[in-house]
Amino acid sequence: MAEIITLLSDLQNGSIAKRKASAKALGSSGDDRALTALAAALDDPHPEVRTEAALALGRRGDAAAVPPLARALQDDEPAVRAAILEALGRIRDPGSAPLVIPLLRDPEREIRIGAAMILGKLGNRQAVATLTALKDDPFSEVREAAEDALRRLRR
Repeated sequence: MAEIITLLSDLQNGSIAKRKASAKALGSSGDDRALTALAAALDDPHPEVRTEAALALGRRGDAAAVPPLARALQDDEPAVRAAILEALGRIRDPGSAPLVIPLLRDPEREIRIGAAMILGKLGNRQAVATLTALKDDPFSEVREAAEDALRRLRR
């Protein structure tokens, strides 16, 4: 019990390194306070902390993390958006597909790839039109990820 209190405190008030380490540790905690604290950490001023908070929420695998992750999807940092996508992919809540679809148009190639991969795993056919449009993407990796997602959706 004392450990969780220390982690929660460090996540809010510690150095960048302590905030990152606390977020990582809280991702393995079943304590409900961890979910709330990690969701709040998605607004941390440091992108590495936001990234670790998103990954930790994904490791928890709790669909209750989807709303705070959704609010953070507009983060300016591509690494944070990528971590949020990874988290949503781990949670595998089919209802998160509408949140991911707009990221198929993200300016960052890696984000488009991640979004396509997750949409293929989620199995939501709402993404078919946007995935199909990626056949004209300038990057072959994006086109391949979209094609793979479309194959999964056709099964």
